[in-house]
Amino acid sequence: QEQLVESGGGLVQAGDSLRLSCTASRTFRYYVMGWFRQAPGKEREFVASASSSGSFTNYADSVEGRFTVSRDNAKNTIYLHLQMNSLKPEDTGVYLCAAHNKPLLWNNASYFSGGVWGQGTQVTVTS
Repeated sequence: QEQLVESGGGLVQAGDSLRLSCTASRTFRYYVMGWFRQAPGKEREFVASASSSGSFTNYADSVEGRFTVSRDNAKNTIYLHLQMNSLKPEDTGVYLCAAHNKPLLWNNASYFSGGVWGQGTQVTVTS
């Protein structure tokens, strides 16, 4: 089964920056890909997504202006990055990469629920 592999998490202080990456095979070339996060005791929430070409992006209000999602469709590997700036303690959580194969629905986060998910990478922001 094809996999999504996240990397780049860590422990940082408030105001710091962090860059997450999700690596996928070329199978996901025409998939919409995105980032979600889940904090302890809270439901999983949408963070950001990018269309299959990377030309269109979508953000949660809570991260708009601080986070930037970008996509690199290399020949054999797809990369989805999440640049996180001005981090806050409330950004703490497990960040998961996800993908779905409805390319025209790039701005509808609900379609990720039936897609492919990675295992996640932990981001902890201290005050």
